[in-house]
Amino acid sequence: MNILEMALSQYGVTEINGSKDHPQIISYFNELGFDGAQLHDETAWCSAFTNWVAKKSGYSYSGKLTARSWLNVGQSTNTPGVGDIVVLWRESRTSWKGHVGFFIKETKGFVYVLGGNQNNKVCIQAYPKNRVLEYKKLTKNG
Repeated sequence: MNILEMALSQYGVTEINGSKDHPQIISYFNELGFDGAQLHDETAWCSAFTNWVAKKSGYSYSGKLTARSWLNVGQSTNTPGVGDIVVLWRESRTSWKGHVGFFIKETKGFVYVLGGNQNNKVCIQAYPKNRVLEYKKLTKNG
């Protein structure tokens, strides 16, 4: 299964409100060596999802739960293709906060990202292009 198929296989996985956690979201943390039971599905999980997909697909991954950790993975590109990584800033360009997911397409003003923790689920969402920090092409492991 390629990276985009793996990501799409998770489409619609959604946080459970309240004290229960979605077991699939918890598995994103667990399979990366984090304790999902301690983190819960309300923890920011966009990077956990992106790591899980990349790892399962045999690609390089950051292994960290921060979105901006993806700035240190793969090869930077100005011409992203479907399935490449999109790293966005959150709050401000200089904040440590961010968002990460997979590139789907772009229009004049927006980039469409397939990612986790977008409206508390795995879905495709549009973000203003001026929020993009970097596009990255991942390398295949092995």
